Amino acid sequence: NLSSLRKKFLTCRLVTLWLVFVQAIYPIPCNSLYDGGIMAGGRPAKFERTAFGERLTKLRVERGLSQAQLAEAVGFSQQAYAGWERSTTALRPDDIVKLAKALSVSTDELLGCEAPKARASGPAGRLRRVFDSVSGLSRHQQQKIADTLETLIAGQEARKTGS
Repeated sequence: NLSSLRKKFLTCRLVTLWLVFVQAIYPIPCNSLYDGGIMAGGRPAKFERTAFGERLTKLRVERGLSQAQLAEAVGFSQQAYAGWERSTTALRPDDIVKLAKALSVSTDELLGCEAPKARASGPAGRLRRVFDSVSGLSRHQQQKIADTLETLIAGQEARKTGS
């Protein structure tokens, strides 16, 4: 029964989108050291990062990726990738190309030979991927999501001005 499967799938996607938007508007307070509290970037580094490690970390975070996600995209373990961010590492040229592709930058930008290109405006990372997914839905479904977002944003703005 393809029709009922399609309805369940779309319902699941809409619920997921709803939860993402609710979390974006109403952040949940964090008490853990590693989940956005005191140590939002994870365990503190023992040594200062290299310029390459700083660029690599910055690009990864801007794209909303975890170390594990980026490591998987380039075919390495998270531990090996973490070493690239933390310390001086000799990378093979083909690994540099894989990293640049996964981060959607040129190898020159990744290596610090050229200034970063201006990024498109709008959300980054996970929210960008959600909005890209929404663009594949029907106009009617997109309108429902837009109406929901506008209602949430209006409520948030009303709370800000009321407090």
